[in-house]
Amino acid sequence: MADEAFPAMAFEALGYESLHHGEGRWNGVAILSRVGLTEPIGGFGDGEDPDVDARIAWATCDGVRIATCYVPNGRSLDDDHYQYKLGWLDRLAADLDGQCEPADDVVVCGDFNIAPDDRDVWSTAKLEGQTHVSAAERERLATLEAWGLVDVFREHHEDAGLYSWWDYRGGAFHKRQGMRIDLLMTSRSIADATDLVVVDRNERKGPKDDPPSDHAPVLIELRR
Repeated sequence: MADEAFPAMAFEALGYESLHHGEGRWNGVAILSRVGLTEPIGGFGDGEDPDVDARIAWATCDGVRIATCYVPNGRSLDDDHYQYKLGWLDRLAADLDGQCEPADDVVVCGDFNIAPDDRDVWSTAKLEGQTHVSAAERERLATLEAWGLVDVFREHHEDAGLYSWWDYRGGAFHKRQGMRIDLLMTSRSIADATDLVVVDRNERKGPKDDPPSDHAPVLIELRR
């Protein structure tokens, strides 16, 4: 939705400060906080030309610098959107380095549209040669990890077959044919303070009269 359509007052009545960065069509991101929200940025914070899409927002909440992301899908390896995706991820890494230090409390989270490794997809054979699993995309995640971010879900769950997204088609959810593409990449300090990481699969089920998202929420609980 467009920024002016975002129900900020409704969330405020529930005790949440909010930051919304949207464009009134396909893309948009938001941060809601009950512990304060300062230094908000809608878009990249690098001072360069705005991104063509509304795909990232930054804010500090109780001392934690948070980026919420909707990484481009990429469509296919021979599509211009794939090159846009790789460039977007490079810009994210540079923006992170410009705003934060690895020793800071940092969370970079959202729909990354990347499965970090083969444990995170239901069939490597079915996805071979497609986006979300290409070497170049995974290398961009490795760059974030080399900077100092941690895939906190993997620190708590090592098993394969744990997903956050399932296609609407073909009964993929009930067949367990999914991917883990919704990530919480955190600094070491946040990872060490994390007690719980879960994917709320119940939200993906949803009532038939109110169809759910094809994504399930990924949650972390911190000792603060």
